[in-house]
Amino acid sequence: MFGAFCLYRYDIRSFCVIRPSLPVTLCEYYSYIYFSFLRKGLLCQPLCKKKKKKKKRLVDILEFKMANSVWSEKILQLLRRMNNFYVPGSCRANCFRFEIDGAQVGWIPPHVAALLSRYPDVFSPPHGGAVSLCHSLDSYGRRSEAVDAVLQTLRQEGSLTCLRGWRDEKYSVMSKFSDPPLMWMERAATSLFGVKRYGVHINGYTVSDSGEVSMWLARRSPTKQTYPGLLDNVAAGGLAAGVGVKHTLVKECEEEACIPAAIAEKARPVTTVSYTYVDEGEVFAECQFAFDLELPLDFKPRVGDGEVQDFYLLPIDKVKELVATDDFKPNCAMVVLDFLIRHSFIEPDTEPCYQEFVAGLHQTLE
Repeated sequence: MFGAFCLYRYDIRSFCVIRPSLPVTLCEYYSYIYFSFLRKGLLCQPLCKKKKKKKKRLVDILEFKMANSVWSEKILQLLRRMNNFYVPGSCRANCFRFEIDGAQVGWIPPHVAALLSRYPDVFSPPHGGAVSLCHSLDSYGRRSEAVDAVLQTLRQEGSLTCLRGWRDEKYSVMSKFSDPPLMWMERAATSLFGVKRYGVHINGYTVSDSGEVSMWLARRSPTKQTYPGLLDNVAAGGLAAGVGVKHTLVKECEEEACIPAAIAEKARPVTTVSYTYVDEGEVFAECQFAFDLELPLDFKPRVGDGEVQDFYLLPIDKVKELVATDDFKPNCAMVVLDFLIRHSFIEPDTEPCYQEFVAGLHQTLE
């Protein structure tokens, strides 16, 4: 399709209309066409020097808007990916509710439910869209031991990839965080049952004498079992069974970044970031407790337990740029995005996707 139009008196003639691969606004579409022809030198020359100055100013404005538009779209893609369990066509419609004593505690994918049917003394057959533990397993200890025995067997069979990453870490299983735990489960197996997993993430940042904000980021070790070599928060960790949030915070700060307890305890709880996504047929329902920790200007985190390769102190504008790249562990990028919003580095007057960002960071776990 060919045609012509005029943008601020700069005619673009005989252009080819290119169908974009992603939904874009009309302004973004014409901006794309404008820049394509600008770079190829196909724009008509301005009539006078005054218009030339105007043209330069227009280019600067459009380039800025285009860069912001690309950044926003990448953030939206991140949030969609981390909440893909809720989108139409996901495996959610085929998953079974995982119930204990009538309370839903997770989601079981069909292929996992088929494996569990081999253990009728532990798991009741699917009924009414749910898979339940047998009523004879009527205590925390009995449930935990029976399910763990099944998982150990499945681990030895080697058919489930996630169980090859067995960690010997116990996670609590409960309907809500404030509820008493109904059992514990090996961390590596939690995605098979879609049970809620909780963690602690710390935004370590500094404020200069002139008020400029920078943030400490960690580079994950290349030998990490998950997301090796990607950028991470200064410290973070999962919430083990029977361990409190604040205790986990202090522990992870000391072990991962050598942040003394006296400093770590000054961290402020600020929000939660929650999401549910499907990856390779497994369901990850997660809630991260986010803390802000202003670190002294003369303090530098040090590598502790070997889970981190290095630490970097970066200006907040650079951090904002990085969260939209594949160089960031996805859920850590979400925690940093929340920091940027709360500290007004992203504002509703200048970010058209502001509401979508906020909604994508705080999905209710089912």
